[in-house]
Amino acid sequence: MSENAEKGSPAAATPSSDNTPKKKREYKDFGHEQEKATHALVDMATIQLKAEDLYDKDKVDLETIVIDDVFQLLQCSEDGLSHEEALRRLELFGPNKLESEEQNPILQFLGFMWNPLSWVMEAAALVAIILSNGQGTPPDWEDFVGIITLLFINSAIGFYEEHNAGNAVKALMDSLAPKAKVKRAGQWSEIESSILVPGDMISFKIGDIVPADCRLTEAINVSIDQAALTGESLPQSKKTGDQCFSGSTCKQGEAEGVVISTGANTFFGRAASLVGQDDDSTGHLQKILAQIGSFCLITIGIFVLAEIFCLYAGFRFQYRRGLNNILVLLIGGIPIAMPTVLSVTLAVGAQQLAKYKAIVTRITAIEELAGVTILCSDKTGTLTTNKLTIDRSTIKTYAHFNPDEVILMAAYASRTENQDAIDRSVVEALGDTARARAGIKLLDFKPFNPVDKRTEITYRDESSGKLKRVTKGMTGIIIELCSRNKTEDLENTLEHDVEEYASRGLRALAVAYEELDSDNFEAEGNGFELIGLLAIFDPPRDDTKQTIDDAQALGVRVKMVTGDQLAIAKETGRRLGLGDHMYPAKVLKEGPPPDSKFRNLDEMIMDADGFAGVFPEHKYEIVKRLQGMGHLCAMTGDGANDAPALSRANVGIAVEGATDAARGAADIVLTEPGLSTIVHAIRQARIIFQRMRNYSIYACAVTIRIVVCFAILAFTYKFDFPPFMVLVIALLNDGTIMTLSLDRVLPSMTPDSWDLAEIFAYAIAYGIYLTGSTVALVVIIVETDFFQRKFGVALSSPPPINKNDPQLHMITYLQVAIISQALIFTTRAHSFFFMERPSFALFAAFCLAQLISSIIAAYADWGFTDIHSISGGWIGIVWVWNIVWFIPLDWIKFGMRATVIKWLRTRHERALARDTVAGVPLGRSKSRVGSIHESLYENRVSFIKRAARKVGLGKVHVSPQELTRFTSVQAAQAGQTLARNPSRAAH
Repeated sequence: MSENAEKGSPAAATPSSDNTPKKKREYKDFGHEQEKATHALVDMATIQLKAEDLYDKDKVDLETIVIDDVFQLLQCSEDGLSHEEALRRLELFGPNKLESEEQNPILQFLGFMWNPLSWVMEAAALVAIILSNGQGTPPDWEDFVGIITLLFINSAIGFYEEHNAGNAVKALMDSLAPKAKVKRAGQWSEIESSILVPGDMISFKIGDIVPADCRLTEAINVSIDQAALTGESLPQSKKTGDQCFSGSTCKQGEAEGVVISTGANTFFGRAASLVGQDDDSTGHLQKILAQIGSFCLITIGIFVLAEIFCLYAGFRFQYRRGLNNILVLLIGGIPIAMPTVLSVTLAVGAQQLAKYKAIVTRITAIEELAGVTILCSDKTGTLTTNKLTIDRSTIKTYAHFNPDEVILMAAYASRTENQDAIDRSVVEALGDTARARAGIKLLDFKPFNPVDKRTEITYRDESSGKLKRVTKGMTGIIIELCSRNKTEDLENTLEHDVEEYASRGLRALAVAYEELDSDNFEAEGNGFELIGLLAIFDPPRDDTKQTIDDAQALGVRVKMVTGDQLAIAKETGRRLGLGDHMYPAKVLKEGPPPDSKFRNLDEMIMDADGFAGVFPEHKYEIVKRLQGMGHLCAMTGDGANDAPALSRANVGIAVEGATDAARGAADIVLTEPGLSTIVHAIRQARIIFQRMRNYSIYACAVTIRIVVCFAILAFTYKFDFPPFMVLVIALLNDGTIMTLSLDRVLPSMTPDSWDLAEIFAYAIAYGIYLTGSTVALVVIIVETDFFQRKFGVALSSPPPINKNDPQLHMITYLQVAIISQALIFTTRAHSFFFMERPSFALFAAFCLAQLISSIIAAYADWGFTDIHSISGGWIGIVWVWNIVWFIPLDWIKFGMRATVIKWLRTRHERALARDTVAGVPLGRSKSRVGSIHESLYENRVSFIKRAARKVGLGKVHVSPQELTRFTSVQAAQAGQTLARNPSRAAH
């Protein structure tokens, strides 16, 4: 019809200025470049491919070789495999699923007691129950039970945390198609997708999930949604010979194909394998715990050795007496509850994040989110809506129609039911979708097909009674139909407009219109007239721009990482205010070009606002390199293709609507659309971080004050403080400190980081000062009669005072218990302690603990430990004494901040300036693969990663760098395996 229209149209007969034939114009539009099918440049009779040949695109590129070569390589035919051969290949290649190993829950529970802090406490328990059994005294059951109780509480909380975490491998398994239609021995049947093998013939239709990677042998109007795998926002049209990935969804048409890879060898399975590549790494919080633990252990170790030499060699203490003194240092000095307190703080923080519709699946990710400096975000479905839309602001018109009329005409030429993505976007652009058929009577409709590449409607306008026809489709096709107004100028204008769209990442959709002079809807019209050009794009979410601005205000830089094309990424970046310094993924392999301003790839990655055309291994590599430059990275995503990078990132964030695979690999799962929840999560994470930092200073300071204080008293007065009372102090302290998880603190406006030098400096200053408060009190009581004379109090032993008087022990207990807990009010405040109001829970817990301590002091006469109750006068003296000593703690904080802390920060800034050029660190930070010591503090929630470690490894020996040619490798590898294991029929 279009040819006749052109021939019969006066406009088509307009003579040209010369008789030279015009070259047909090519309009730049979006779509993937099609490569012509080739033959593999290998001897297909032998099918003996060498390893180096697998990656040699000049010899064999299984994405493009003719389908006959694929059949020969995989030793199969269109009739499918025989049942016997299928069983043989199932043994050879394994099932088409991802597998995981279950871990013994008892071993999981005991694993929480496997770290250096626990070892010291376990050693203390053994000392109490075994080594203490001597010299006529029974084992120290009280201390043993107390220590074991502490350990079991710690393990129970950690065990509960692990079982609340999501299982990445299970989610990845669940997202594989459970059923598949397969042709075996010439017969079609439905089987479990897990028993598919390379060489099987499969079929799928609209709505089906592709069960395995395959090459299509037949394709009828097929459109595949690969967004969850490759990040491409538009469904991809597939023709015979194209490859379809496992886990992608058929959106249109029907297809048959030959399976080239299954299970962990598929594109999807390899993505799952990447999730488990961090099996030997330790989390950020575990590194901090390791260093704080080392500080405490070294401090304790020094003073334990000093006591051994001093008490045994110097004072000739008996075995059991010296052992009790050592137990005091071990029990009182080890912050055994530190992992537990931090876990509770994080768990409560996770509940608070849930109020913002964010589900935490790895609890320690909260701490890492507070320090995130770079947010790597997927585009499709994350920054954008993953829903094609007409961009009204860029509509071009070429006739007497206005933009609204162009959209209405295009909507006429669209399906109103069973729509594809483009038809839906056009109809929805009307606002009221009913208008797409209002006022017209449909006479004929031709849907889109890959040959004509356009839709067409013939209808009767009910207001005028005239027959009219509208077509929309690819620009080059539509302009050839436009005989009424096609001129050289119009073609030049159209070509310019399409190129402008393409440069901005917008897909062009041309619309043309004609009228029919007769009442026969099959008759020719008076010639099509080009009336407009629509721009189709995947628009940003409504809140994305504000979210990015908020993130940048918090000191977090956002980088886009997408599988879409470069022009699309740049346009999205411009619309979001993200910037358009985008680079294609190939630079990650090739590095910066020779004439580039960047000296190395790391500089280029730091400068980039984003990367386009990336595959899973590229996202993984970007995150890995940013971490190598010392950044804490968060990665957002919604598809299975994001799972490796989500897992590798310090914080993986699955957005609302994400696939099970992405949710399983992520640390935080959002249940509301958009990224605005992330800003709330970052602020909340920084509040939680401040709580943990406050506790860390407190825990280290208490270690110093207990160890140094009781060591000095033992050296000077041979002071034998009862170990059980130190255990009571530890229990009351930790019970109070648990409420820090609800404390009221302000978030910082810059990414938080653990500056351990500052923490240790504060801890040493506080610890020595508090040691002085206790030693001074004991000295005054022992060496003078000041309190007895002024306040009329007395001890049970007459002067001279017995250095180990049970009442002196009780006074010391009460003084240490009160002022040690009061220290938290100093560490939690940036200014004076009374300027920042604590939470009600913290203050109430402190008051309750001090009430219990005072009651113990007033009434406890426990025969199994060397203490005795004291009078109300002594309790009052201790309280006043502690208040007097507590007030200067703020001045110590300010003095440290003005001197030591200022010097530490200046030194740190100088070191950064020295190691950094143009804002890019030249040296790499320590690898995430922790030292042996750090791995001992490994968070047991990493069971998720340890389970995923087993996925597919051993079947695919391909490094991330080699994955560029992965689709070539998988079928060739299957061919190699079959060549090494020929079937009996072949002989």
